[in-house]
Amino acid sequence: MLRSALTRRRRARGMTLIEIIVVITILSLLMAAVGVAVIPQLEQAKVDRAKMDIGNIQNALKTYYAKKGNYPDTGLGLKALVDAQILERVPVDPWETEYVYMKEGSTPVIISYGKDKAPGGAETDADISSKDLGGKKQ
Repeated sequence: MLRSALTRRRRARGMTLIEIIVVITILSLLMAAVGVAVIPQLEQAKVDRAKMDIGNIQNALKTYYAKKGNYPDTGLGLKALVDAQILERVPVDPWETEYVYMKEGSTPVIISYGKDKAPGGAETDADISSKDLGGKKQ
């Protein structure tokens, strides 16, 4: 009787080292599986945000055009939207780089160079341009 009470007391103390290692291993595998599924979605979310930002900048440019009768010159860039109090600050893309603004003829073009912050690239490194987003000619 005394022996069975001691055995129960030992078992009631807590988890053994092997049990702890098994639990940590299972949790690590779950975290790795979630990481593999979530990380690519985070990068795609940045690409989607850049596309939405470009659409918002195009709307701000339309407002500028309505006020001034023309689009800002390439030299002024998006700073002209801040000077005209249409935007609070010069917009930056999800990778913390300012959007590139060019005026091609009479059409404004906004570009984000993507994750690599350089022209060209593929997937998340690819350039995101208002020309590729189906923006209408102004």
